[in-house]
Amino acid sequence: MALKSHQIEKIQSLTMADIAERRLLDYFKKNAVKPGDAIPKEMELAEALDVSRNVVREALSRLKMLGMIESKKKRGMVLSEPDIFGGFERVLDPLILKQQTLHELFELRMVLETGLADLLFLRKSDADILELEKIIKKSKKQDTASFKVKHEIAFHGKLYEMTGNATITRFQTLLLPIFEYVVAEEEKLHGVPPVSDVRHSDLVEILKSGTPQEFKEAMRIHLSPHFDRLT
Repeated sequence: MALKSHQIEKIQSLTMADIAERRLLDYFKKNAVKPGDAIPKEMELAEALDVSRNVVREALSRLKMLGMIESKKKRGMVLSEPDIFGGFERVLDPLILKQQTLHELFELRMVLETGLADLLFLRKSDADILELEKIIKKSKKQDTASFKVKHEIAFHGKLYEMTGNATITRFQTLLLPIFEYVVAEEEKLHGVPPVSDVRHSDLVEILKSGTPQEFKEAMRIHLSPHFDRLT
């Protein structure tokens, strides 16, 4: 009888450094090591893991690349809070990503924007609304394609800022090159920018006197031309 691939578990090929890295992570978790806490020296770790210092050094180097460990003067190595978007910054380049990946990231950004409503209504201020209105007013003075993209970025970037969530705002910033690239590709293919039945001014009016649910629906319609072009 032929053996099916899912009937037997494949053997994982792990190096000593792979295992050491996993053991170190387990050690941090089990001992509740927090950012800022010092960690044992290389020699101590090598003895505890029963491996060479070179193996420990490679494992620690990997964790440093992830931003989980840093060296402090007079303190040695300490656990640090990793930059969760650090890796994204190095690879989110339209020139090295497949077209399908670019479209999926663009869709992710649009889905994220549709879901901003609750935070926006919780944290919006009169000053925020005024700034959005200034962005809209400024956009009416020019009508070039490049300016429209900049205006789109400025308006939606302000919405992210209004959430008061630094993680969401940074993620949006990381996705900006993807947004610009996909919009440029759309215009090459279709000739004109997409037009929505819901304008930025309509979204601002809902922020002034509407509800989160109305904003979600309006944002969905506002972004629908992009969704239609991607399908």
